[in-house]
Amino acid sequence: MLARRESPLDLLDREFSRMVNRYWGSGAEVPATLAPYAVDVHEDPDHFYVEAELPGFTKDDVDITLEDGVLTIHAERKEEVKQNGDKGQRQPLHLERRWTRFERSFTLPAAVNESAVRADLNEGLLKITLDKREEVKARKIQIGIGNAAQQSNTPGTKA
Repeated sequence: MLARRESPLDLLDREFSRMVNRYWGSGAEVPATLAPYAVDVHEDPDHFYVEAELPGFTKDDVDITLEDGVLTIHAERKEEVKQNGDKGQRQPLHLERRWTRFERSFTLPAAVNESAVRADLNEGLLKITLDKREEVKARKIQIGIGNAAQQSNTPGTKA
């Protein structure tokens, strides 16, 4: 009789599951706090931009606050209880999407105009735009070619 060999990916998956179960207990659930969500911060001459990946979250799941120069993004998605027809509630066998919570805070520079902030959530990408205050925006200074008195005394020019 031939023995069936497992693929290397199956072995890796089984070992990873054993390690997680050993560390977090005997349950098959991976804690939701392990779910990482990436955040990028950019700036241009007029704005600061914060972009956060929040897959599966709706705008009702997300709260954004700006207080004392600190921008906080808080998102929480709670477990859905689903019914399975006449059989009652479904029996979970393996859960990873049960509950997810995300919170990040950023101390903003003094250049931010706290009264001009916009946020959009589209297809799991949260985009926050923060305007810079006018007085801190860079201004272009025009360079002249000297003053009129110097130009009239320059040799080779007609006065």
